[in-house]
Amino acid sequence: MSHALTALSPLDGRYAGKVDALRPIFSEYGLIRARVKVEVEWLLALAREPGIPELAAFSDAAAARLRALADGFSVEHAARVKAIEATTNHDVKAVEYFIKEQLKDDAELGPALEFVHFACTSEDINNLSYALMLSQARQDVLLPKLDALIGKLRAMAHEHAALPMLARTHGQTASPTTVGKELANVVARLQRQGEVLAGLPMPGKINGAVGNYNAHVAAYPDVDWPAFSRRFVESLDLDWQPYTTQIEPHDGVAELSDVCKRIDTIAIDLCRDIWGYISQGYFKQAVKAGEVGSSTMPHKVNPIDFENAEGNFGIASALFEHFAIKLPISRWQRDLTDSTVLRALGTAFGHMLIGFDALQRGLNKLSVNPERLAADLDASWEVLAEAVQTVMRRHGLPNPYEQLKALTRGHGINAASMREFITGLDLPAADKARLLQMTPGSYTGLAERLARES
Repeated sequence: MSHALTALSPLDGRYAGKVDALRPIFSEYGLIRARVKVEVEWLLALAREPGIPELAAFSDAAAARLRALADGFSVEHAARVKAIEATTNHDVKAVEYFIKEQLKDDAELGPALEFVHFACTSEDINNLSYALMLSQARQDVLLPKLDALIGKLRAMAHEHAALPMLARTHGQTASPTTVGKELANVVARLQRQGEVLAGLPMPGKINGAVGNYNAHVAAYPDVDWPAFSRRFVESLDLDWQPYTTQIEPHDGVAELSDVCKRIDTIAIDLCRDIWGYISQGYFKQAVKAGEVGSSTMPHKVNPIDFENAEGNFGIASALFEHFAIKLPISRWQRDLTDSTVLRALGTAFGHMLIGFDALQRGLNKLSVNPERLAADLDASWEVLAEAVQTVMRRHGLPNPYEQLKALTRGHGINAASMREFITGLDLPAADKARLLQMTPGSYTGLAERLARES
């Protein structure tokens, strides 16, 4: 029985609607479609090579018909490939037979049948197909989601650039910051990883059974096959990989996985911080009519979006870590362990996509609670000890750190006791006046400026 409620993976059940953008890319249909595209473009490239006289150049109309096979590739076509695979028990060979089946009655293309998959090993087709799939997922899905998250966080950073907030290093009261500056920190981190992600090469190879063009040279020894290979790979907007065994070494997939894992880690860090700030009352969450926060405690509004995001980013990160450490390893010139692992790429991207959506949803529900922020700051006058002892150092007063340590550590400090201490210091009048005017809420350094410049 096929039903969302019986789906083994939540990506095809509970979360199915949230990952629709990835289905045309990472589904088996998407993989088969990419293979057809590579096979078609390889045949077209061979037909343009003067050093292969047995394959006449195609007319523009024939080339268009051939490309239409790839561009118009449907789920029904993919089902036909799977039917062929039921006999061949080989998925890439089934694609070759499908293309030949489609061309056999074409007056111009039919004579070219034996140049379909010419001199190729399956991995020539597969590595380029996965590279195309990853390139599309990066450009059409992942980067737009990341940019949207960065845009949301930047807008919040600017909106709350000047709103002071007590920092908590080691969970203890620390020098104040602003809400906007803390969000700007995340913007900067994600922006950097986004630039790394966008700039990563997407390697691909097409050089035969063990990477030496053995069959190519046996058939056409006078063709410059490495140059031909490079032109072909780059025509797909991929980066040519000149040295391989039978398989492209997957270092590029590992690099992509590593940066995705770092993005996931930064997002998890944000989720946990926001979760903590909600528990402190620094943020409120919008309540949606009809929703239940707890099955037994009616008052609760749980930070479920941030928890959902954290969980999904974690699953994605675990998968990306496995891809990064497994895929670049292959026994001798080839083993097949990469094949089943590569099929899980879409799962990692799916959970990452769900994480992005949940995080955005959670951020959209947040509103700042200035009163709670102000109350925490007003109860933490000891944080000005850093400012006072640093000014004392400037003017050479004796043992400034030790004096403030004795005053503040383990003692309750309020506005009156802090100002009394400052009044008794032998400081220039201007500096003393500046310290006396300072409050925990005004002691934020350049936080506002930094937040606005993010």
